[in-house]
Amino acid sequence: MAKFYCQECGYKSLKWLGRCPGCGSWGTLVEETSSIISKKTSRKANLLKINEVESLKEKRLATGLSELDQVLGGGIVPGSLILLGGDPGIGKSTLLLQVLKNLASDGYKVVYLSGEESPQQIKLRAERLGVIKEDILLLPETDLAAALSSVEEESPVLLAVDSIQTVFWPEVSSAPGSVSQVRECTNKLLEFAKNKNVAVILVGHVTKEGMLAGPRVLEHLVDTVLYFEGERTAHFRILRAVKNRFGSTNEIGVFEMTSSGLKPISNPSAIFLTRETLDVPGSVICATLEGTRPILVEVQALVSRSYLATPRRTSVGFDPQRLAMIAAILEKKAGLSFYDQDIYLNVVGGLKLTEPGVDLAVAMALASSRLDRALPQGLFLFGEIGLTGEVRQVSYPEVRLKEGEKLGFDTVCAPRENLSSISNQIHLKQLPVSNLQEAIEILLLN
Repeated sequence: MAKFYCQECGYKSLKWLGRCPGCGSWGTLVEETSSIISKKTSRKANLLKINEVESLKEKRLATGLSELDQVLGGGIVPGSLILLGGDPGIGKSTLLLQVLKNLASDGYKVVYLSGEESPQQIKLRAERLGVIKEDILLLPETDLAAALSSVEEESPVLLAVDSIQTVFWPEVSSAPGSVSQVRECTNKLLEFAKNKNVAVILVGHVTKEGMLAGPRVLEHLVDTVLYFEGERTAHFRILRAVKNRFGSTNEIGVFEMTSSGLKPISNPSAIFLTRETLDVPGSVICATLEGTRPILVEVQALVSRSYLATPRRTSVGFDPQRLAMIAAILEKKAGLSFYDQDIYLNVVGGLKLTEPGVDLAVAMALASSRLDRALPQGLFLFGEIGLTGEVRQVSYPEVRLKEGEKLGFDTVCAPRENLSSISNQIHLKQLPVSNLQEAIEILLLN
C-alpha cells in the first residue's frame, strides 16, 4: 500500500497533504511504496541475566583530534554508530578525512564510502589536507548492499559514509534520500556495525531549520549524534554532542578552519574573549558550562532609544524569549525601564548559550548599557535569575572559578550560596549577591 512521507520530519500519511501536520512544511509529502515483504519466523530470542553480561572493555580509537575525542568521551567506540550533521560546506567531509588519515597513520584499516563526490574530487581535497599518502580505502558507491559486501571483505575498524541520504538499499523501491531508504540503510549499517564490531560514522544533511533531515527515528537508532555548527564565513567551528551513549552529552569541541584542515582549539575561552577587555558599557564576561567544560565568553549588550511603536529585541547566540524575560525582571525588580528602548544582545565568537548560569551576565550587560556605566575590570559573572529577581545558585561553581582564575581574572560576582561553599584554594575577590538590585548596586552604582 502506498504511503506519503514528509521529507523534512518523516511524518506518515495515507493520503497526500499540501502541508505536513508534523512540521508545517509545504509540499514535502512524497509517495513511497515499500517492496519489502515481512516474513514470519519461529526463531526464539535469547534471554540474558544482566549480571551475567560481560562489561564493555573495548579500547577506544583515538582520532588524533583532541577536541573530537573529548566530545566523543575519549575516542570512537568500536561497533558504535555515529551521526554527524551540519550545514553544507561547514567541514563535515574535511573532518572525516582527517580522522581517517590519523587512524590510517596508526596502522588501522579504514574505508571512506562516498556517494556524493567522485574519486577525483575526494583526491583533490585529500591532497590539500595532506592525506594522499595515507592508506585509506576509497569506495565510490551508492548501492549499500554492494558496498557492505566489499567492506566486509576488508574488515576495517572504521567505515565513513558520506552521506546517508545518497546511498540506497536495493530491496526498497523508493529513491535515495527518502524516508524509507534512510531508515532502512541506517538499520542495515547499525546491524553491520554491531555484528562486525566496526565503527561507522554517518554524515547527515540538515534541513533549513537546522535539524537533521530524514525521520526522527534516525537519531534514536544511532549511538551518538554530533552537530557541526558555525558560519561558513567564520574561521571557527563548534562540534556539539547532543546524544552520546558512551559519554557526556552537551560536550563541545572547538576547531579552527585553516587551509590545511580543521585545527583543534585546546583553550576555547581564548577565542570567545576579546584580546583586550575594554572598559565600555554593555560588555560582560560570563563563565558558562558546556557539558563538563567551563568556558569564559564575552556577552555584549546595546540598549538605545527606540523610535518604533514596538521596540526591537534582537539577540545572537542567546534565546530571545529569555532575553525578553530578563528585561522584564530588570524593569519590575530593579527599576530600569526598557519599554521605549531597543535591545541588542550578542555572544562573541558564535557560541550559543543555553544554560541558566548566564542569566546574571546578560542582566548586567543590559543594566550596564542602560545606565551607560562600565563594569569593573577583571570581573566575570555567573548565576541564574528567578522571576522574583533573586540570583540562584548554579552547578559546578568551583570549575567556573578555576577557569576564570586561570585566565587572569581577579574578581567574581556570583550567587551567595555558591561562593559560601567554595574551597580556600580559589584566590579571587568575591562579590556575593542574592538579588538583581544588590548586584546592580555593587557593580554599577558604587
